[in-house]
Amino acid sequence: MVQTTENEDAAGELTLRTIAMPADVNVNGDIFGGWVLSQMDLAAGIVSRERSKGRAATIAVDAMKFIRPVAVGDVLCVYTQVARVGRTSMAINVEAWVRRGTQGERQKVTEAVFTFVAIDSDGNPRPVPQEGN
Repeated sequence: MVQTTENEDAAGELTLRTIAMPADVNVNGDIFGGWVLSQMDLAAGIVSRERSKGRAATIAVDAMKFIRPVAVGDVLCVYTQVARVGRTSMAINVEAWVRRGTQGERQKVTEAVFTFVAIDSDGNPRPVPQEGN
């Protein structure tokens, strides 16, 4: 049984899952925040590409909040949810959770809002298709 340390469930859909490795630690022995951020960006990129039906580029990361550290061996689970779709841009809510140790204790480690712009083959903004198109 998976235990959580909070009475909270991850918001959104599980988009990416990976394991934190020793090569990704900082001088304190914790996983670099930048590594976690990059995993979140990858997950948000998957969702933005699917929603925009093509290329999309990260233009902003807002409200990044690190809640607790990630350790070597933790399984990082990244959840995403499209929060807003504009004419050319999308805001994606992203949460990162870990499963710790052999008991699978589950903890939320960070969250942020990623903004993407749909782009054409020349890198220019293009409209995001309406849902269902």
